[in-house]
Amino acid sequence: MPTNSFEHFYLSWTPERGKLKRPFYLALANMLEEDIVSGKLASGTKLPPQRELADYLDINFTTVTQAYNLCRERKLIYGITGKGTFVSPLPGKTVPRRTENSTEMIELGLLKGFDRIRTPIIEASENVLKKGYIEELYSYTEVAGHVHQRAAGAHWMKQMDVHTDSEHTAIFSGAQNIISAALLSLFRIGDKMAVDEFTYSNLIGMARLSHIRLIPVRGDKEGMDAGELEKVCRKEGIRGIFLMPNCANPTTLTIPEKRKDELASVIARHNLILIEDDNTGIPRIAGTSYHSMFSRLPEQTIYICNSTMALCNGLRVAFAAFPEVFRELLLNALFHLSIKTSSLDAEIMTELILSGKAAKILELKEACAKERNRIFDRFFPEAVKPGTDAAFFRWLPVNGILADEMEMERQLQQRNVNIYSSYRFTVSHTHQTFMRIAISSPPDDHTLKKGCSIIREFLGNNLYNN
Repeated sequence: MPTNSFEHFYLSWTPERGKLKRPFYLALANMLEEDIVSGKLASGTKLPPQRELADYLDINFTTVTQAYNLCRERKLIYGITGKGTFVSPLPGKTVPRRTENSTEMIELGLLKGFDRIRTPIIEASENVLKKGYIEELYSYTEVAGHVHQRAAGAHWMKQMDVHTDSEHTAIFSGAQNIISAALLSLFRIGDKMAVDEFTYSNLIGMARLSHIRLIPVRGDKEGMDAGELEKVCRKEGIRGIFLMPNCANPTTLTIPEKRKDELASVIARHNLILIEDDNTGIPRIAGTSYHSMFSRLPEQTIYICNSTMALCNGLRVAFAAFPEVFRELLLNALFHLSIKTSSLDAEIMTELILSGKAAKILELKEACAKERNRIFDRFFPEAVKPGTDAAFFRWLPVNGILADEMEMERQLQQRNVNIYSSYRFTVSHTHQTFMRIAISSPPDDHTLKKGCSIIREFLGNNLYNN
């Protein structure tokens, strides 16, 4: 029996004793994860001390320690020496725009794409509203988008070496929804998907909801290693793979053509479903040697054209290209998930593409990104060099930092800077610590410099060797 009576004693988390089943530590860890993911336990909540929770549940202290350690490995909680254990923010969770002292937060976590460049977007919107068929856009139409909109998407993707047609192109309300539809329609509960050790945080969250296991594959400065992928496929029985070949989010690594060939050979041999998320989607210069993974494996690949995000975050429009074998399942998921994009938004994107404004916007943003990268490099010469000099975000190693990753985010937020650290992006138990810095998000260069200066000072004051 418990030593103490808890009838009038407050615990910030009181799991149900009746749900405890052997092994107790795993049941307790799963209950804690459920309450965190559901929102019952908010980010920042201080959890009960392990001995008090063990006393409350009438179980061994080491059982609670095991459960807490497992949740710490899952990046659900973190500890601060001398202060206790706290609930981590979920990978996709953002922070308030303002802190307690009402000073404007410098946004370097949430990834935006130079939102101030919006004049061509407004012009395209005005042109769409003047069209004679505007009323048709307010009616519910084919779930994958109007034929001429899909044709515009197919035309746009040809510049990324993705050759498809309107029948094998669909319009979704953002890249995340393409991933969601693919996972739910093409995979089964318990299936395994190969990913980089650091990968897109929303993929991690969606895989958890879909009960699909993400298996990390080691790589190097050229991306995922094909030999390691072969080993994992033989050992784990992999069904699919997720790759971001161009300036991968969050590592900024770009896969060279030779490595793509090596990976494509393994993917073909094991008949894997490939989700290719083109994080930049910058039109390729004619005559270059660039080739997409889709062009190598057209019958196994779902290609996500993410350049539409770079054009305008507010237009929730993303194009997907897919083979005939996936067509019915993917479009069925698009219909049943009710994630059809706005016909008006899709028409504005079509106008941007066909008028040439889309290419012009990317040129302007590319120039802005190059300047932002130069600014960032002056503050952080030790940062990982991106696969392109026009990256919208950077990957900064911070090994040797005194603070835990979650605590590091919290302390920088107190200094009015929001960043995302590596725990949000990892599916392995790596001890590497990084920050992803969204250099395209601040409204101007001055704000970026101020944010970088604060981070530089913070790191200088919080390293073991100082």
